[in-house]
Amino acid sequence: MRTIGTQALLTLISHFIFIFVAFWSIQKLHIENVMRLYPTQARVLIVMLSVAVGYTCSSFFLNFIDNVRNLIYMFK
Repeated sequence: MRTIGTQALLTLISHFIFIFVAFWSIQKLHIENVMRLYPTQARVLIVMLSVAVGYTCSSFFLNFIDNVRNLIYMFK
């Protein structure tokens, strides 16, 4: 049970870190300048894109690490 809790905590931390990095990166694109008439919607778009990109990247890296760990069973 303890390893499941540790894995859940690691997953949450990974998701939040990748979402933060995606948010930081997407802000540099200055989408709000393109959408001058809709600044509130531009901010919401930035947040939604950040969550989508960050979650996807985090899931990829967590699955990659999990698959590399499972390669051991192929050679036993």
